[in-house]
Amino acid sequence: MKKEKLFTKDFISTSVVTFVLMLSMYLLLVIMTSYSIEKYDASTSLAGLVSSIFIIGSLFGRLVAGRFITQIGTHKMLLMGLVIVVVTLMLYFIPTNIYVLMLIRLIHGLGLGLATTATGTIVSQILPPSRSGEGIGYFSLSTVLATAIGPLIGIALLGHFGYTSIFVFSFVVGIISLVLAGFIKAPVIVAKAHQKGFRFSDYFEKRALPISIVIFYAAFAYSGILSFITAYANEIKLVQAGSFYFLVYALAILVSRPFTGRLLDSRGGNSIIYPGLILFAGGLFLLSHTTTTVLFLCAAVIIGLGYGNLQSTTQAIAVKVTPKERMGLANSTYFIFLDLGLGFGPFALGYLVPTYGYSGVYLALAIFSLIGLVLYFFLHGRKDHDLLFPNGRK
Repeated sequence: MKKEKLFTKDFISTSVVTFVLMLSMYLLLVIMTSYSIEKYDASTSLAGLVSSIFIIGSLFGRLVAGRFITQIGTHKMLLMGLVIVVVTLMLYFIPTNIYVLMLIRLIHGLGLGLATTATGTIVSQILPPSRSGEGIGYFSLSTVLATAIGPLIGIALLGHFGYTSIFVFSFVVGIISLVLAGFIKAPVIVAKAHQKGFRFSDYFEKRALPISIVIFYAAFAYSGILSFITAYANEIKLVQAGSFYFLVYALAILVSRPFTGRLLDSRGGNSIIYPGLILFAGGLFLLSHTTTTVLFLCAAVIIGLGYGNLQSTTQAIAVKVTPKERMGLANSTYFIFLDLGLGFGPFALGYLVPTYGYSGVYLALAIFSLIGLVLYFFLHGRKDHDLLFPNGRK
C-alpha cells in the first residue's frame, strides 16, 4: 500500500516559516536581559522581566488564536500574527525607555502566539491522519533546530557586531517568514456557530487538556535546564561543554525523530512517552552527578531522546484526539500549557537553587520526572490505545 505524501509544498513552507519565527525569538531571548542592563541601566530583576514578559504576550496570543482561528481562518491568523511580529521587530531599532521596550516585548509575544498557533494548526490539518504523528514530529524539528541555532547565532553576532546586528538579522528573517507565508494554502474548515457569552470550550479544547497537563508537568522540569544549564556548566567548570549542550540535544532529536514519529502512528503514545519520561529522568540524574565533558554531553543526548521526543509526541496526541474543526483550539490549549510550564518553572525552581544548588535541583527534577509516569498513566496512558485507535487497530 502506497504511503500518503507527507512533505508537500505547504508542509515544507509552514515548517520553514515556523523555524524562521522561532529563530528570531531565540536570537532576541539570549541577549534581551544583557541588552536591558547595558542600554537602559535596568536592574537584574527588571531586565529579567523584560525578557520573560514576552511569554505573557504569547499566552494571550494563543488564547485569542484558539478562540477565533476557525472563524477568521488559519491563513489570515498567520498573516495577522506575522505582521505584528515584523512591526515589533522594526520597533526594536527605535531608542525608547525600558518600559516601552517591555511593551514592545509584550506585543511581539502576542504576534508570535497568534502566528505559531496558526502554523501548528495548518500542519495538523494538512497531514494525512495515518501519518500525523510522524508529520508533527518532523514539523516540531523546526522549533528544535531554532532552539539550538538561535542562541549560537545571537551570541556570535553580539560578539562581533553588537546588539544592532541582532535586531537587523531578526527583522530580515521576519520579512522572509511573512513573504513565505503568503504562498501557503491552508485548508478551509467550516466553523460551527458560536453561542454568545463566555464558555470554557471557546478557549480550551477539553479533549486536549489531559495531555496538555502532562506537557505542563514535563516542561516545568525541562525549564530547569533552559534557565540554569549555562550557570551550572560555569559552576562545574565545563563552560565549553555548556556552549554545545543545546546543539548536541538537537542532534539527538534530529536522529531519533523519524523513528519515533512512525512508532507513534503504529503503536500509540505509550510506546514513546513511558520510555521518554524514564530517559528524561535518567538524563537529569546524570546531569546532577556529571564532572566531565563526556558525561555532560551524554546527558544532553539522553534528555534529547527523552524530553525532546516526549514533547512532539504529546503535541501529536493533542491533535489526534481532536476533530478537525477544533484543531486550532487543541494546538492553542497544548501550547498554553507548554508555555506555562516553561514560564513558571524557572520562577519556582529559582527558590530552590540557593538551598540545594543546581545539582540538587536536577536530582530533584529526576525524581519529579519519574513521578510523571503515574500522572501520565491516569491522565492519558491507560486509555491511549482506545483514543488513538478507536477502530481497534493494533
